[in-house]
Amino acid sequence: MAHQAGQTPQQPRERWGSRTGFLLAAIGSAIGLGNIWRFPAVAYESGGGAFLLPYLIALLTAGLPLLILEYSVGRKYRKSPPAAYRELTGPAQAIGWWQVAICFVIATYYALILAWAVRYVGFSVGEDWGDDPEAFLFGDFLRVAETPGDVGGYVGGVFWPLLAVWIVVLAILGLGVRRGIEKANLIFIPLLTLFFLVLVVRAVTLDGAAQGLDALFTPDWSALGDGSVWVAAYGQIFFSLSIGFGIMVTYASYLGRRADLSGSALVAGFANSSFEILAGIGVFATLGFLAQGSGVPVQEVATEGLGLAFVAFPAVLSTMPGGPFFGVLFFASLVVAGLTSLISIVQVVVASVQDRTGLGRLASVAVVGGLTAAVSLVFFTTDNGLYYLDAADHFINQYGIALAALVLVIVVAWLLRRLPQLQEHVNRTSAVRLGTWWLVCLGVITPLVLGWMMVDSLRTEFDENYAGYSTDFLLKYGWSVAIGAVVVGILLSLIPWPRRASEPPPVVGQGPGDTPHDRKGDQ
Repeated sequence: MAHQAGQTPQQPRERWGSRTGFLLAAIGSAIGLGNIWRFPAVAYESGGGAFLLPYLIALLTAGLPLLILEYSVGRKYRKSPPAAYRELTGPAQAIGWWQVAICFVIATYYALILAWAVRYVGFSVGEDWGDDPEAFLFGDFLRVAETPGDVGGYVGGVFWPLLAVWIVVLAILGLGVRRGIEKANLIFIPLLTLFFLVLVVRAVTLDGAAQGLDALFTPDWSALGDGSVWVAAYGQIFFSLSIGFGIMVTYASYLGRRADLSGSALVAGFANSSFEILAGIGVFATLGFLAQGSGVPVQEVATEGLGLAFVAFPAVLSTMPGGPFFGVLFFASLVVAGLTSLISIVQVVVASVQDRTGLGRLASVAVVGGLTAAVSLVFFTTDNGLYYLDAADHFINQYGIALAALVLVIVVAWLLRRLPQLQEHVNRTSAVRLGTWWLVCLGVITPLVLGWMMVDSLRTEFDENYAGYSTDFLLKYGWSVAIGAVVVGILLSLIPWPRRASEPPPVVGQGPGDTPHDRKGDQ
């Protein structure tokens, strides 16, 4: 049948092949680089073993409730964030496009870290970093410019692995949700678990491991009276669960009508937290070995981020038996963990373009992937790539993800008052029923905590420039990125949506739990 003028055809929406496939994809998105190099340091600096209490409370009162909210919006409307929020109310689509812009920015620099990890898999074989891993990273490998903003040229050793990362990611996305993303996670997540278990077992048998674990888990109960510790706990939960920037709305949009939402959220949430604790054990057992070998306290070698992964760990590997083998395992783990997260981030943009334009999967991946990869390769393979990454990551996390989550909760819970309706939608098919606690958490606790995080972050921001960068540099590559994402979201929401032909009903059995009865329940 010919479509009427002004209409674009609507493609049947893809479906996950099984609940396991969806769960592994959701877990793969949540488990990323931050689990390995951020959580251990945050826990150590925020009360050690005592930090696990506010961390658990943050998971139960904000992380899981917000995760279930995103699942419910995605599954109910079966659309990407802009289209799903548009179903709630027209102006809310701006939040969705804001999240799409955030994902675009994150994807451009997240791939860069994977490229570094890919190179370090090779470097591990011959321990190419020598006696000074720090000088090797910033000098020999990245060739970092002395002054931020003073671009001197491209770094070929970064360009080619970054290009390879993008080829792999776009190939997986091009295969689709079931044949690409789901099958990739069915391989990557068990592989990541195996790699990391081997690493942790080896780490806890190293000399000095007990010293490192004592440093991590010895509780400092007085820290619970420090408000910054609670802010750190909620911040870690928000940033590690892949909530607040549309990923879980997108992934849930490919679920069948009878999918268990609250149960899936519990599995994904606790799997993510379990991996973080496992990472903490592995990291601090290793740092204990490094501290003992160096004759210094653990606090002098405890670090996070790039310093942990690409400086401290190479230093450890150079002194431990079988260092090259465990180096390959460690950096391969970073690559796998990062790939599953990067795929989910880019999928948000791809799905949104598909829903907005009616383009097919391959065309959307080509457009989105080509543009994202081009920006990534142009900006982040220079000798200023590290500076750009640092500034963009800080501002898009602090004033992108967390702020977008705050706005979303306020709109859904306070302005539209849709929480009871979404609660009913979740309870219709979920084993764990949502009660008053869910409404209270999302209506009161989550917005208050996110609001306080914004105030606390802004206060710190205006007290001193982030990382000592110049104001001019931060305006160009930090604040402009965060503000630009908001502006792009608003502008894209003002473009009229094309009229669509009706979406054909999904085929019975096409996705897990997808039956005519279930579809009728959501009419």
